[in-house]
Amino acid sequence: MTNYATVLRTPGLTRLLLSQLVARFPAGMLSLAILMHVEDTYNNFTSAGVVLAALSIGQAVSGPVAGRLMTVWGMRPVLIFTMIACSLSLTALALWPPVLWQAAILAVLAGLSIPPVSPAVRTIYPKVVTASQLSRLFSLDASLQEVIWVIGPVATTAVAFAISPAAGILVGAGITLIGGLWFVAAPEVGKVRIPKSRRRAGAVLRNPVVVLMAVTGALLVGACSAIEAAVVAEFGHERAETGILLAVFAVGSLVGGLAFGHLPLAPLSLARRMGIVFLGIGLALISTNPVWLGAAFFVSGLGIAPVFSGSFSAVSSSVRFSESAESYGWMATGQLIGAAAGSALAGIANDLAGSLGGFLVSAAFALAGAVVALLWRGHIPDLRGADIAPRPDTEPMNILNAPS
Repeated sequence: MTNYATVLRTPGLTRLLLSQLVARFPAGMLSLAILMHVEDTYNNFTSAGVVLAALSIGQAVSGPVAGRLMTVWGMRPVLIFTMIACSLSLTALALWPPVLWQAAILAVLAGLSIPPVSPAVRTIYPKVVTASQLSRLFSLDASLQEVIWVIGPVATTAVAFAISPAAGILVGAGITLIGGLWFVAAPEVGKVRIPKSRRRAGAVLRNPVVVLMAVTGALLVGACSAIEAAVVAEFGHERAETGILLAVFAVGSLVGGLAFGHLPLAPLSLARRMGIVFLGIGLALISTNPVWLGAAFFVSGLGIAPVFSGSFSAVSSSVRFSESAESYGWMATGQLIGAAAGSALAGIANDLAGSLGGFLVSAAFALAGAVVALLWRGHIPDLRGADIAPRPDTEPMNILNAPS
């Protein structure tokens, strides 16, 4: 904790961390709120999975596109436009009488306009701390984001129980706008300029590190999304166990991130961390007793934040600064494709086999993530003792030869 306190002494960093945390807080609410709202409306999880998949598809497209646009238009204009558009789309989704195809279209629009806060802030980090502090900052970021998943599900469940599932979506829309404005007002958002990349959009996908981290993130988030659907199928949105168990999942991640998320990445690190996630989900298959599930979820959560922090470090060390925002955007796209697949498959599995189906889908995603990280460990950089800051962009120089 002393190491983290040293990082937080950097001027302006605490405000930056808190503002981006609030701006991203709806991420811990929207999937569950939309799942509850659509399931409550149509009385089946398949429809909910379709709408969540539409949301995630929109987000998957927006990630790299928004990252690229920030290099052209700057961070603030892109963030302001997307936060307004996203809030309006979510409000319409909550209030519009939901014919399923209309709900899916509104979900796509909301996903397309999700503010690119994560790529923006992770592009800023290397400019506000020293290279030696960057791995700790990535670990702190990945750990603190679990506060979103601790409070978000509990808050969503409470709002759904006290008012309605649609009210949870409206609260998320309001926080998207208010938190986004606070983040945009941070001086660092205006000061850091991302140079235009000389390569075409999508060229970063030739980098095997970016692709591997996107795939690993997709499988990890797919496992988490399937767990969320399985818990709702088991306990419903009217019982406190739903929010509490998902919060315990996030508490495990918070503890794991702070305890060893800052450790430098090695080729086998991601496979080990994904293995911890799979172990906990495997334990959850034994019993749906809430106490047992809580213990299993805590174990599983211990690996989540360390996987994310390791992925951020790997990508940061492997790309140029001008490509960092787009690279993080592709990572977000991978994660959101995983969320779409996990939600959709778990929704179908829940309808076919109850909550056990959702838990099995989650375990399959986590196991696949561990296997991928193990088989392709040769593409994972060894960052022990290495500088993980993005490589600087250099401009060609005209050198005049002195007359002989």
